[in-house]
Amino acid sequence: MTELFHRIKVFVYRIKDDRPDYLLLQRDHGVESSWGPVQGTIHFGEQLETAAQREVHEDIGLARPLDLIDLEMPARWVLGDEEVIEWHYAFQALPDCDRRLQLAPNWRDARWSDFGKAFPELALEVDRAAILRLHSLLNAA
Repeated sequence: MTELFHRIKVFVYRIKDDRPDYLLLQRDHGVESSWGPVQGTIHFGEQLETAAQREVHEDIGLARPLDLIDLEMPARWVLGDEEVIEWHYAFQALPDCDRRLQLAPNWRDARWSDFGKAFPELALEVDRAAILRLHSLLNAA
């Protein structure tokens, strides 16, 4: 029997000097940890938008987005007897939100990067596809 897990990934971004910057986080798992977005589990019965906002608040301390975007690209895979579905969102933060960032203990580091630096830093293909979609949406607006 396969057990189903739903996870949320949230790309936090801000518009500064008329261009987007993306917040990348690094887990506190030794030298092999990679950079990525805010991420976590979705509680039973929880709406995706609520989960995205809750994870951002718990992981970096930001409470309300200027905009919350469903990137409409769920990723799904099976690992043994576990099936995982990841839902990708984007959370627009205020341009001056740096002073409000409070990293949760499970994160070692955070940094803002423009798209050219953020894209190659992401270890997972699905994360690179999600940030590319977000960057395209922001440039089209």
